[in-house]
Amino acid sequence: MTTPQATQSTGQAGQPEEIKAVPVRHPGRWLAAAVVLVLVAMFVHTLVTNPRFQWNVIWSYFLSSRVLDGLEITILLTVVAMAIGIVLGVVLAVMRLSANPLLSWASWMYIWFFRGTPVLVQLLFWFNLAFLYPRVSLSVPFGPSFVHANANDLITALTAAILGLGLNEGAYMAEIVRAGILSVEHGQVEAAQALGMSRAQTMRRIVLPQAMRVIIPPTGNETISMLKTSSLASVITVTELLYAVQLIYAVNFKTIPLLIVASIWYLIATSVLTVGQYYIERHYARGSVREQPPTPWQRLRRSLLTFHAPVPEPPSQLPLREGR
Repeated sequence: MTTPQATQSTGQAGQPEEIKAVPVRHPGRWLAAAVVLVLVAMFVHTLVTNPRFQWNVIWSYFLSSRVLDGLEITILLTVVAMAIGIVLGVVLAVMRLSANPLLSWASWMYIWFFRGTPVLVQLLFWFNLAFLYPRVSLSVPFGPSFVHANANDLITALTAAILGLGLNEGAYMAEIVRAGILSVEHGQVEAAQALGMSRAQTMRRIVLPQAMRVIIPPTGNETISMLKTSSLASVITVTELLYAVQLIYAVNFKTIPLLIVASIWYLIATSVLTVGQYYIERHYARGSVREQPPTPWQRLRRSLLTFHAPVPEPPSQLPLREGR
């Protein structure tokens, strides 16, 4: 931001002197930056100098096979549960917007139930499903059954975690997809119907591609949240990342260092997902903005090389619009 300072004196030809733009000083910004820098330095200092963090223990277990196996299960839970949630969310959102009241109410009841009960309770319910249904069978409705299976053999701890996380996520994704569909102008749907497209074709070719700009950001947040929520699967003995480090520190009593190991891996995974979400958002933003937002690398380079906002041209040098 600049403040123009003009003088009243005139030159030899009777023309006023050019306006000189002087950058506005922001001492408050520099003071806030100094305070933040001091706090960061203090935090780094205590991390380095406090021997109770036991960084040698942290790095010795950081690439441990047991920890990496737990990380693999965490990523598997996140990917599969989000895939189930996204597919189920699209179906539920379309049902919720259906003109058929039975479909609409069925979708609403599903969303109401799975959003109204804690995901931890749902995980425990699926893990103990054999108490209600000792045997699971595939049959004709109200008729004879063809395939039988023991519930304990069919629904393992990992399967229960996938079902609990995926079905719960479907309720949240349904509301996200519904909001994205409603954000598309109704005139687009009417134009597609005038061209002879069916409802399914209109949804697949017209509505959903435009709704992606609204759907992608919260879906990315849900994916990152799912990565962390997968740690609840440790309650039902799924050996994901958190449970893997719990098994280790239950033996060697190195609780804090191993929790730091898990936290570092969670931070790495969420950082990768954040970057991926940014590029997906950038892809679907094409056509809706004049200029593509800068990439994270471009932002970092600009932050390191630029310490103040660019100074705009003086008003006397700015081009005038036609008719003025």
